[in-house]
Amino acid sequence: MATRVPIRRPEWLKIRLESTETLVQVRDTMRGLRLHTVCEEARCPNLHECWSAGTATFMILGDVCTRHCGFCSVGKGAPGTLDPEEPRHVAEAVRDLKIRHAVITSVNRDDLPDGGAGHFAETLAWTRKLCPEVTIEVLIPDFMGDWSALGTVLLARPEVLNHNIETVPRLYRSVRPIAVYDRSLELLSRSASWHSPEYPVLTKSGLMVGLGETREEVLEVLGDLKRSRVDIVTIGQYLNPTSRHIPVARFVTPAEFEDYRRLASELGFLRCEAGPLVRSSYHAERAVAKDGSP
Repeated sequence: MATRVPIRRPEWLKIRLESTETLVQVRDTMRGLRLHTVCEEARCPNLHECWSAGTATFMILGDVCTRHCGFCSVGKGAPGTLDPEEPRHVAEAVRDLKIRHAVITSVNRDDLPDGGAGHFAETLAWTRKLCPEVTIEVLIPDFMGDWSALGTVLLARPEVLNHNIETVPRLYRSVRPIAVYDRSLELLSRSASWHSPEYPVLTKSGLMVGLGETREEVLEVLGDLKRSRVDIVTIGQYLNPTSRHIPVARFVTPAEFEDYRRLASELGFLRCEAGPLVRSSYHAERAVAKDGSP
C-alpha cells in the first residue's frame, strides 16, 4: 500500500516560537505543582502566545485518557488514581500566575462513577477560595450522558461551560468513536437551560475543520449548536499531532474562516472565533470581558 505523503503547511500556519521569562515561569510553576496543561498535551500551536501572556489551560484528572479519539495526542490507556491535591494545586497556580480567567479541562475518565465531575467541582471550589476575583471556564467531557454529573459541575458555578462538538456527524466514527453527536448537543442544551439572571452561565462549543467535512456540513453543525442555545463557537484548522493520527484532508484558507465567522454572526452567536490557529481556549477571556473587548 502506498505511503500517504503529508501535505505541506501553508504560510498562514507557520508560527515563530520564542521563549520568554513569563513562559518559563508558567512551565516552572506547572512542574512544581505537578500539574498538566492541555497546551502541552494537545501540542497547541498557540502555546507560546498564551503562555507568554501568562495564561494557560489546566488539564485535571491526570494525563491519560480512557478514549481513543483519532485526532488527539493526549496519552491513552488505563489512567491512574486521582491526585487529591490537584484541585488545590490548580488554584495555587492560578493565584501565583495572577491569572484573571482560568480555563479548566480534563481527559475523559469513563472509569470513574461520575466521570470526574466531583473533581471538577472541587477544583472550582478551591479556585474560588484562593482567587475570588477570577472567572472560570470549564471545558468538559460528555460524562457519557450522566446528567447528574453535569449538574455537579454546573452547581460549582463556572462563568463559561464549554463542550466541544469537534466535527460533523459523518466523521464521528473516525474522529470521536465513543462520542455521540446528539448526546453532545443535549449536554450543551441542558447547560444553557441553567442560564438565568441569578446564574449567568455562557455555553460554548468548538469544531475543527480540514478533516474532510464540507461547507454545508459545517453550516448544519452551526445550526444545531444555535438551536442548542450555544452562545460562543470556535472554529480552527485541524493539525494532526503525529503521522499516526488522522491526516489533514486539506488546509482551510483564512478567507473561508472569515466566511464561517460571518455566517456564525448572522446565525446570532454571541461570539465566534474562527481562524487557522484558533483553538477552543484561544482568547477565552474575551467571553467574559467587562470592557467590551472584541
